[in-house]
Amino acid sequence: MLTDALKTQLEKADLALDEFRELVIRLLNYGVLCRDENQTEQQLYDRYLRISELVDDYLGIMDIRIFHDRRFEYLRLYPPGSQVPGMEEAEVSAHAGSLRNRLNQQEVAMVLVLRLQYDKALREGQVDDKGHVTESIEALGIAMKNILSRSLPERLTERKQLFTRLRRLRLIEFRSEEDLLGGEAWLKIHPMIVNFVNDEAVAALARTTVEQRDETEQDNKVEDILLDTPTER
Repeated sequence: MLTDALKTQLEKADLALDEFRELVIRLLNYGVLCRDENQTEQQLYDRYLRISELVDDYLGIMDIRIFHDRRFEYLRLYPPGSQVPGMEEAEVSAHAGSLRNRLNQQEVAMVLVLRLQYDKALREGQVDDKGHVTESIEALGIAMKNILSRSLPERLTERKQLFTRLRRLRLIEFRSEEDLLGGEAWLKIHPMIVNFVNDEAVAALARTTVEQRDETEQDNKVEDILLDTPTER
């Protein structure tokens, strides 16, 4: 009965059930959808605009909510119990579930630096018309050292793994993994970093100096107040 009702609504938008499935499965698998990422995501994003209420209601049955940034044209899924930017605070759910995804300490450190560098560029007006900030790997490494007293991974395989993971989360963009091998490489920070790392995490970091901070305790604390992120599959 639910499928028949869904088909009826989709027919009004001139879409097939398979097209609806493709969109929902993509969202569940990746947890994020950026229109300017590639042609496939452009098509899926435009499809979402046509049936946004249907997709929201369908995922809402499982208490999965979608954050939609219309200005920068991206979607991000939030699991049950998450705090979603611009929405009322969600009730704590006993089923925190498989959509949650913990970052490791190195990833936590890097996303914090990305947010701080993005804020700095924003204040200086160094943001392009799509909201991206261009930054060098070398500058990110220096910022991490100055702010968190940490270094980028020395092993190239670990460095590639770090930045590739953040690209999958759509927080950064770069041309190829080979570009990451040199310190002079450049990448773009996506505007969704502002919603990925909440203001509380930034404020907690600002209140604490490097000398006063126990490294392990600090990483765990900041990790706890980062916004929940969907699991990669």
